[in-house]
Amino acid sequence: MTDEQLLRYSRHILLDELGIEGQERILASHALIVGAGGLGSPAALYLASAGIGKITLADNDTVDFTNLQRQILHTQTRVGMAKAESGRQALAAINPDIAIVPLQERLAGEELAALVASADLVLDCTDNFATRHAINRACVRHKKPLVSGAAIRFDGQISVYDLRRSAAPCYHCLFPEAAEVEEVRCSVMGVFAPLTGIIGAMQAAEALKLAAGIGNSLVGRLLLLDALNMEWRSIRFTKDPACAVCGTGRQ
Repeated sequence: MTDEQLLRYSRHILLDELGIEGQERILASHALIVGAGGLGSPAALYLASAGIGKITLADNDTVDFTNLQRQILHTQTRVGMAKAESGRQALAAINPDIAIVPLQERLAGEELAALVASADLVLDCTDNFATRHAINRACVRHKKPLVSGAAIRFDGQISVYDLRRSAAPCYHCLFPEAAEVEEVRCSVMGVFAPLTGIIGAMQAAEALKLAAGIGNSLVGRLLLLDALNMEWRSIRFTKDPACAVCGTGRQ
């Protein structure tokens, strides 16, 4: 670690639980962030400022004027720009010493699997179940920890799925793909701006803990936030032995 890095990350290094060793592990980590919107914005900003060595930021969308209420990676001058590139510019301005790879595409199939395989950890900051399940399958296949968040209206949720632990559940265990789930979008239902900041920042916190190898993650726990009343609930869940993605009987 250089003298400049020792100074930049000094407030991390002062933490006994993290120290130089933990910060060095953060610096050596590669995070794949899928989605550069409401959740991906604060998550990416905190990972960049904390020194994650490489961030791959994937989003196929462009910056829209309506995004600016909550998607803090982007600015009014970058309306119309690809979100991945807008995000790269924002992250580079905060920490020019890290590697940032912008991908303006919707990840799927073997390309998604290859990107997951190349990363140390994955953050699901998307807003649709099809992509969430695709990311989960890739993370299970390559045993990469997945930090998943969601936010709509005043309701947020976050959990961690880490199949490096044999007894850990995956996203499909909690939200089976075949189940009937009402899919709602911000463009239709709205979203409270700070809610995405809260959940996205928590995704960054879980990702940094995983990268540094410290603390206890949210594996097997789903945190639910009612931001209108500012009330948290914690729900414990376990691995489904019959899960089609990670269960013992899967094909």
